[in-house]
Amino acid sequence: MDRRSFISMAMAGAAIPFLHRRARAQPVAKAQNVVLVHGLFADGSSWSEVIARLQPKGLNVTSVQNPLTTLPEAVAAAQRALAMQQGPTVLAGHSFSGMIVTEAGVDPKVSAVVYVAARAPDAGEDYAALAKGYPTPPASAGIVWSGDWGQLSEEAFLHDFAGDVPADKARVLYAVQAPFNRALLAGKTTHAAWRSKPSWYAVSTEDRTINPDLERFMAKRMGAKTIEVKSSHVSLISHPDTIANLILEAAGQA
Repeated sequence: MDRRSFISMAMAGAAIPFLHRRARAQPVAKAQNVVLVHGLFADGSSWSEVIARLQPKGLNVTSVQNPLTTLPEAVAAAQRALAMQQGPTVLAGHSFSGMIVTEAGVDPKVSAVVYVAARAPDAGEDYAALAKGYPTPPASAGIVWSGDWGQLSEEAFLHDFAGDVPADKARVLYAVQAPFNRALLAGKTTHAAWRSKPSWYAVSTEDRTINPDLERFMAKRMGAKTIEVKSSHVSLISHPDTIANLILEAAGQA
């Protein structure tokens, strides 16, 4: 290998760490508001434990009811919530709603984006194709369809979605899961908010709904401030203190 090739390879290898440092170096605006978005197999109440920890800090918190119909309609629901905020706002999403955060997070009011075991595509990226590069998570086999509407079976919900939540509580969450429309999965983002906004990511190391290594890849690619939580897919329920603290940091209140 000649000297020029060696230098080129060294620079390429340093690119990701540089992006990581650059993202962390961005100033964080102190936010007064937090908008939370839920993903598949859940509803807005999935954020309840986190909300109960953010409100005493003086934050105005809104949990969006994601319609789970199409990506444009889901993004529109988040945008309506953002339109009602006054001042800098942290936009946080769990699971599928990382798609919504990625798209709606370009709103000028959004001061930071937070991903909790969430999808984080680039603009125009085919997330399904990206995910195929990793082992298929077990929860995928537990989706039960009724026409174009899908939801998790009780067994898959308890073991592959909320595996570290006490069974009696997980069954309550199962009872209120909202079915999603097949068309939702076909949507692609047209923006990537994490390319211009400070970003945070919570990886669930015991995740059986999104592959943890895929989560690590997306977090590293965006240069996010990343934490790893020994949790199932629903760390916002099983580790609410950890997730609330991450959001507080994104809000400039850590």
